[in-house]
Amino acid sequence: MASPKARCCSGGRCGSGKGGGGGDNLLGHLKVKIKRGLSLAVRDITDSDPYVVIKMGDQKQKTRVVNKDVNPVWDEDLTLSVEDANLPIKLTVYDHDMLSKDDPMGDAEFEIKSFVDALKLPRLERHPNGTVLKRIPPVRTNYLAEESCIIWKDKEVVQQLSLRLRNVETGEVDIELRWIHDPPTTM
Repeated sequence: MASPKARCCSGGRCGSGKGGGGGDNLLGHLKVKIKRGLSLAVRDITDSDPYVVIKMGDQKQKTRVVNKDVNPVWDEDLTLSVEDANLPIKLTVYDHDMLSKDDPMGDAEFEIKSFVDALKLPRLERHPNGTVLKRIPPVRTNYLAEESCIIWKDKEVVQQLSLRLRNVETGEVDIELRWIHDPPTTM
């Protein structure tokens, strides 16, 4: 049987230590779907070859490179082990370069505390499909391009986020959060 650390990290790297997914304080696993980028910055002559890296504590996951596209569609699921819901997740977009260091194309941070708190609401299964559990307005400190709703959808808590990138002239990244309900392990 694969260890929880190995199970959560297929397709990427997990670290250890704070937020690393190897400790006894594991709350669960968060699936971060990197959906698409919008109006990303041009870093090559006429376009960019973007990919996304997410980091939480010592964990790091990345998407594939989409060649020659400033409006890329990744539609990729990345999984993080969550030990501390107060730890922010940093998302950075890079332009892949063959001959030099990859160029940063902006970054954003988002918190998951409200999402994790929504998972703890009583009798979630009694809510009708599409029920909004919490609304998070865009403010200067949360990088949201528009209001983000945490909803009960198809018997899951789901959050859609459209993140405005900082440290760059233009760009947004759309993501979706879902909680992975791991089956209980038997001893």
